[in-house]
Amino acid sequence: MTERRYGEEEVREIFARASRAGEEISLVPVHEPDRGDEGLTLEALQAIGREAGLSPDRVARAAAALDAAPEILPRRKLLGLPTTAGRIVDLPREATAREWQFLVSELRTTFDAKGEVRAEGGIREWNNGNLHAVLEQTKDGHRLRLGTAKREETVGMIIMGATGLGMAGFLSIVLIADGKAGAPMIMPAMFGLGGVAALVAASLRLPRWASERERQMEHIAAWTRDLLSAPPKED
Repeated sequence: MTERRYGEEEVREIFARASRAGEEISLVPVHEPDRGDEGLTLEALQAIGREAGLSPDRVARAAAALDAAPEILPRRKLLGLPTTAGRIVDLPREATAREWQFLVSELRTTFDAKGEVRAEGGIREWNNGNLHAVLEQTKDGHRLRLGTAKREETVGMIIMGATGLGMAGFLSIVLIADGKAGAPMIMPAMFGLGGVAALVAASLRLPRWASERERQMEHIAAWTRDLLSAPPKED
């Protein structure tokens, strides 16, 4: 089997993951290995990392995390706007009770929410409203499932906006059919403006919310894989 080689952008990402403090790491070692035509091998990356002060194991774990990107769950949408976000990531092994506590702490920090913890059978779960993180078994091993849905009041803004525009159109047709114009058209105009305002607010808020949640979930997925890439320690 051909040995995996990493391109320039992948190399930068691996060293960024391997550096906990996010320091700028030189990618040029004292004795630079042969890159070849297709990038650097893991062995070459480990040699570079060693000269930059990173252990080979740490570089290998960062490379493994890069290759195990979380599965993107399709967004559910309402009138073209996202109302859900989710990620699923396969894990190297089962988390210990101590590691689960670390993960809960990271979830609370990342999402700025305390949430509630519960365990049932082989499933561990953290919930904060519609936001959830679940450690569960699969037929092939273990995985972390992350997901959220926007609260009903925001989705209600979309419905309110669509209703306002619908009412504006309906009233306009009725008034025009009755030969009424001028002042009576103020009512449908108000419905229309209210509907547009609600839709604009939703269209600005929902994509930002979905992107931010997905960024946070990808951080949690990478953080958890990195934590569980090392052998478990005694509790």
